[in-house]
Amino acid sequence: MFSKIELSPDLNGLQPLLQRLDWLIKQAISTLQTQEQTEGELGVSWFKKTEISSEQKPITIRGDSLLAHLQNTFSLSAFDLDILVIALAPELDRHYERVYAYLQDDMSGKKPTVDMALNLLCSNIPEKLSRRQHFTTNAPLIKYRLLHLSSEPQQQATLLSHYLILDPQVVRLLLLQPGLDFRLTFCCQLIEPALSENLYLKEDLQNGLEALIKEDWQKQPLLLYFQGTDSTAKRCTAQILSKNLEIPLLIADLAKIVEDKTKFEETLEILFREAWFFNHLLYLDNFDVLYLQENQLLYQSFLRELEKNQGITILAGEQNWIPTATGAKGLITVPFAIPESEQRRECWQNHLQAVQITLEDKELDVLGERFLLTPDQIANAVATAYNTRRWQQIGSTKTESFLNPSSSNNNHVKIETLPSFVNLSFANLCSAARQQSGHALATLARKIEPKYTWDDIVLHPNQITQLRDICKEAEYRDLVHKQWGFADKLSLGKGLNVLFSGSPGTGKTMAAEVIAHQLQLDLYKIDLSQIVSKYIGETEKNLNRIFTAATNSNAILFFDEADALFGKRSEVQDARDRYANIEVGYLLQKMEEYEGIAILTTNLRSNMDEAFERRLRFIIEFTLPDAKNRHLIWQGIFPKNTPCNPDLDLKFLAQNFEITGADIRNIALTAAFLAADDSGVIEMVHLIQAMRREYQKKGQILRDKDLGQYVDLRFSKP
Repeated sequence: MFSKIELSPDLNGLQPLLQRLDWLIKQAISTLQTQEQTEGELGVSWFKKTEISSEQKPITIRGDSLLAHLQNTFSLSAFDLDILVIALAPELDRHYERVYAYLQDDMSGKKPTVDMALNLLCSNIPEKLSRRQHFTTNAPLIKYRLLHLSSEPQQQATLLSHYLILDPQVVRLLLLQPGLDFRLTFCCQLIEPALSENLYLKEDLQNGLEALIKEDWQKQPLLLYFQGTDSTAKRCTAQILSKNLEIPLLIADLAKIVEDKTKFEETLEILFREAWFFNHLLYLDNFDVLYLQENQLLYQSFLRELEKNQGITILAGEQNWIPTATGAKGLITVPFAIPESEQRRECWQNHLQAVQITLEDKELDVLGERFLLTPDQIANAVATAYNTRRWQQIGSTKTESFLNPSSSNNNHVKIETLPSFVNLSFANLCSAARQQSGHALATLARKIEPKYTWDDIVLHPNQITQLRDICKEAEYRDLVHKQWGFADKLSLGKGLNVLFSGSPGTGKTMAAEVIAHQLQLDLYKIDLSQIVSKYIGETEKNLNRIFTAATNSNAILFFDEADALFGKRSEVQDARDRYANIEVGYLLQKMEEYEGIAILTTNLRSNMDEAFERRLRFIIEFTLPDAKNRHLIWQGIFPKNTPCNPDLDLKFLAQNFEITGADIRNIALTAAFLAADDSGVIEMVHLIQAMRREYQKKGQILRDKDLGQYVDLRFSKP
């Protein structure tokens, strides 16, 4: 480890080697100036001009210098150090460029070549031939990428014509230049040690990490894995450790590094050496990207590079660490879960107080308990809700000013007229909180905007009671599970799994929307008929993607068409039956692991296995509405602005047609369009015609006896 070394009078060991280089150059120039000018004489005398005088004493390098560290670390010989200094000299003084051009008889050849280095350092041809081994791929300078050989483009250059290019990191190290390697700026940031406060990491855990890192720093490799979704706490902890060690924190984004797969290994090598050379604490973020199937080869390369690392490295990801045979020995996993509800509540309160917003204690409790958000997400939610509400109030004020000008010349709203108080409601905050999560789930499921409330749904009292009980369990989940201790008694099953059973159109989707609206949660609909695959193992992969994306999504999962997967499990008669049972068991397992609300729908509960039903918290039967409920649905189906004839016989329709609520909705909408094209007022004739069309669509016959006194309207044109 290259720790803090001050620039010394001898340039950290470079001075003696530079003096030797100057002496060699002086000898070479002296020979060139006194030699014959004929081409033949030049060719012969060149090999004689650089004979090293016996007066040149052996070089002694100070043992605590950077050059000595390089020599010991990479097993460099004295000849390697001479080569290194020849390549480094132009970085110290451009005078060397002119000298190199003169020695190489090429005014454009300002960089040293292999040929020039051998001519300076070797006294005869046999020695030059033997020293060529210092420029092979296995030579330390080349193997460890301390030195690069470069030739003119589009030329098949000989070894002797290659230029010696010292790696920029080596140059910066030897010259003690601060900053970040330009090759890493696209994926890294360097943070100097600074005070940081971690409010959400347990004190004993933080103290343990600090003690461990201080003990291992510059003594032995140490690998930590910060696992969890709370990116703020993870990075904040790394900054605290950096501050305690009084070293900079080098943060690298692996997601950006893998974008260029062709340079992945090279970038990793530069990255690890940057942390090692310049004494940085390395923090690798977004480690999960290496777990993707398309990045498996890169993952193996990463592990090989990690195995070479000699420093302390922090990996940060969301998924659980997958143990490996190589590359991560002795790894310590440090969990960073989303803060507990009390901490989340405190965070909400602090951010709301900062914008002078006060909520009731009960509303703060709901925000803290219901939305599993990190401190960053809570801060963003408050800021989003606050600014959105400001914009809405400003827009409302402008509109009001234009509609009600106080004077004839008041054509624009002045700043003084804008609202100084932001009326931020609980609903605004819930909406902003929902925006902070569920983005990954949106690519796998269809998001439904809940529009229905308890006033919109018409069901039997028992069904309404069960739906309200579901909401109550969700509302008091934190109290019962955590404060009362039931979570300690349950390894799984902490979520809320519900089954809605009933014919299509009986209100299952509407009921899910009512629950989502009541709880102020997002609702995502997953069509299981599209998830089930005939290929073995694909169904499980699809389900795993959904539940992984749903983790901490603060969403209700609504699985429609559950019959496609959850039919009655059969006895195993062939391989397909065995895998079908595995699919069912896998879903049961993922549902029990999911700690949110999962709602399944089925048309035929009789096909459900009893073993499956036992794992459900609620099973609600949605039956066809009776005449009383159908009448209530008919009465509430028309918006208040809809022009309806007061003589509409809705009671007749409810008593004579046993249809679902979805059918009633379709009939009402069709009748509205028929009326819009006719008199502009919905009449019974429009409803009867719409009823006929709905029956035709379903392949059923509208009987005359069902129409009663309205039979004459059956074929009437509105």
